Amino acid sequence: MTTPLPPRATYRLQFHAGFTFADALPLVPYLDALGISHVYASPIGTARAGSNHGYDVVDPTRVNPELGGEAGFRALVAALRARGMGLILDIVPNHMAVGGSDNEWWLDLLEKGEASDHAKFFDVDWAPADPALKGKVLAPFLGAPYAEALASGDLVLDQDGRGFAIVAYGTHRFPIRREDQAALLAEGGALARLRALYDGRDPRGRERLHALLERQHWRLAWWRVAGDEINWRRFFEITELAGLRVEDPAVFDAVHALPLRLYAEGLIDGVRIDHVDGLADPGGYCRRLRDALTSAAAARPDDAPKGPAYLVVEKILAEGERLPEEWGTDGTSGYDYMNAAAALLHDARGAEPLGAFWAELSGRPADFAAEEKAARLEILARSFSGQLAAAVSAFHALARSDLATRDVAAGALRRALTFLLSVFPAYRTYGPDAPASDAWIRDRAAARARDEVGPAEAPLVDLVVGWLAGEGPGDRGLMREAVRRFQQLSAPVSAKAVEDTAFYRYGRLLSRTDVGFDPARLAASPEHFAAAGAERLATFPDAMLATATHDHKRGEDVRARLAVLSERPERWIEAAREWLSLVPDEVDRGDAYALLQTLVGAWPLDLDPGDAEGVGAFAERVIAWQTKALREAKLRSSWTQPDEAYEAACAGLVRHLTGPAFAGELHAFVAEIEAAGALNGIAQAVLRCTVPGVPDCYQGTEFWDFSLVDPDNRRPVDFAARVAALERGGDGGWRSGAVKQRAIAGALALRRESPALFARGAFRRVEATGPRAENVFAFLREREGERVLVAVPLHVAEPLKGAGDLRIAPAWWGETTIEVDGLTFSVAELFDEAPWAVRRV
Repeated sequence: MTTPLPPRATYRLQFHAGFTFADALPLVPYLDALGISHVYASPIGTARAGSNHGYDVVDPTRVNPELGGEAGFRALVAALRARGMGLILDIVPNHMAVGGSDNEWWLDLLEKGEASDHAKFFDVDWAPADPALKGKVLAPFLGAPYAEALASGDLVLDQDGRGFAIVAYGTHRFPIRREDQAALLAEGGALARLRALYDGRDPRGRERLHALLERQHWRLAWWRVAGDEINWRRFFEITELAGLRVEDPAVFDAVHALPLRLYAEGLIDGVRIDHVDGLADPGGYCRRLRDALTSAAAARPDDAPKGPAYLVVEKILAEGERLPEEWGTDGTSGYDYMNAAAALLHDARGAEPLGAFWAELSGRPADFAAEEKAARLEILARSFSGQLAAAVSAFHALARSDLATRDVAAGALRRALTFLLSVFPAYRTYGPDAPASDAWIRDRAAARARDEVGPAEAPLVDLVVGWLAGEGPGDRGLMREAVRRFQQLSAPVSAKAVEDTAFYRYGRLLSRTDVGFDPARLAASPEHFAAAGAERLATFPDAMLATATHDHKRGEDVRARLAVLSERPERWIEAAREWLSLVPDEVDRGDAYALLQTLVGAWPLDLDPGDAEGVGAFAERVIAWQTKALREAKLRSSWTQPDEAYEAACAGLVRHLTGPAFAGELHAFVAEIEAAGALNGIAQAVLRCTVPGVPDCYQGTEFWDFSLVDPDNRRPVDFAARVAALERGGDGGWRSGAVKQRAIAGALALRRESPALFARGAFRRVEATGPRAENVFAFLREREGERVLVAVPLHVAEPLKGAGDLRIAPAWWGETTIEVDGLTFSVAELFDEAPWAVRRV
């Protein structure tokens, strides 16, 4: 029998040429035995050749041949259906890959300009402030300034598969407009003759080539000018990913043709929407997609799972922000839960000493807000100047549309927008109808910005905030356009400034700087975690629960181990201070401290410091992480201007700290906290499988997850070891990870037995009493006479210091008990069989 919707538990698989649908087929029995109801698949639309993630889609209408094509996909789904399982699909409506020669929609746009049927697909400003770009698409794909590229001979006339003339530059192809095709053929005839006539290495040829290029619907430019001059919306600051206008019904239909067909045919049971905040109107989009899925449901075969399509969104929720219920989704894809679960594992008493130590050693702010604001201003100026100019232009047109605001200058608007964006408390607001749920975001942004601009310009801030609320003077159509521009700018600025910059600069404790996290909050109380679970049950009971993703910066068990440092800050600071004294002067102390945390957090449980080959492989993984971290921080190196000498010095420090002279000392410290960290990891996994929501397991993380930022977190998974461990019943020693798999499989087995209990059952925290009451978190799930008690240890670094096992001595718990409706449970007895408890009562 097919499992009804919503999913009971999902398992994320990353598909690419090295792991295809055929590779996933033999894993279906294992996933079923683990307790999974649905595979949660990475994007399957045709992506750029060799893509290892699938988000760089070039044809969203066709299943990627590299993954096995539609035939392979159907075979995988058939195997899932045979076991009553299903599939949830990750879709990418916000953007697609451009440049190169493989996106027919993009090439058609370049060839025909505004007259192209695909002109409305991309978010192009056809009338920007720069007159040289009027009616053109900036193409900033040159590896050198235009004049150099023109003279180098690298811009070459060629032909496409239709025999039409194009300009080739490396892997890029730029179609010549139709108006020039006949003239070129008449002028030069054969391709070789044309190439000679338009050879940029010859002065006359260069002149002819330049004149030809100037007539096109695109304008070539050096890649470095994109942030300042680009006239189309990108995904963040990535020029190879162009934003799509799915707010247009025709674009929506084209982009969603494949997933809607697969859903109608019963091949998928729902979708996860990538980067919903990048869209013009996320709420309207979600409602339209829900309606489309509902319409498609009528065609689903009888053996397809019953119930509404599962629909979740990738959404970063700021502290205090709530996902709007009126969007019609089942919730988020789980970053908010990942943040809550991680915060529960941390000890708030570590915040002050760890913050003070960070400020002392790095010379950077102890306050994350200051770090965030500085990063926002930098990113806005460096990477989004073009989009900011477009927003300023839109607001200026709005101001000029009413007599009351016609004297508001563009420069003043630019300052107001800059101040607002530098202190914006969330990714974005939502329109065009300015829901009341946005009010706190606008109010907080206005209050912060007023503090920055002073009394003279505060009224202008208030004017802009009023427009964001859909209020104030001016033409309504121009207001909607200006607000859209702001909303689609604030989201990428937030993402790049916070997650991809400030998170790499702020090192108080790296376990609190991950996707969707709030680094300003080191820890959260059990009461806070329980309240969040109760609210989720009441509002989004089927929201996805994640603790690891393809986007995380540190694996879930790296974060779980680093959380232990918040319990023992003095011991950690003592060790770190000593190790930092060994760091050479050319390496920044903040960078060295981040490295120390990474080495301690990610050291594999089965890695002996005397294993030169294994330690060397680990060091290379850390160096790859470190290079990315240094470039993302943009302090001593960056992607656009890498300082290879500094990166080499930092890599040398990694090799020294993992070398024979020091690895033993490092490993000895890890041994002090590894058991407590592992038990944190198990507690995190057990909670994910039992609290309200749909638990997701990222590929391979049913064993220990000591991965680092991508691509490290997308390495091949040893599924054979996981299959064998599950067949053995989870035996194999705690260091292998089998114990974590056993905890997950046990909780999911109970979830399979009682799906309604876990899907809709009441969630009630049960407080412990006794000497160790604060070291246990427990709750009940209840429904129609069924009750399950769940209990996990918290903050147990003390009893597990240097332990070779995960069990805590019963004497340490003493008389700590949990009382459930007149029944008293000894915590020591609850944790007798295993250091966690999931049992019927």
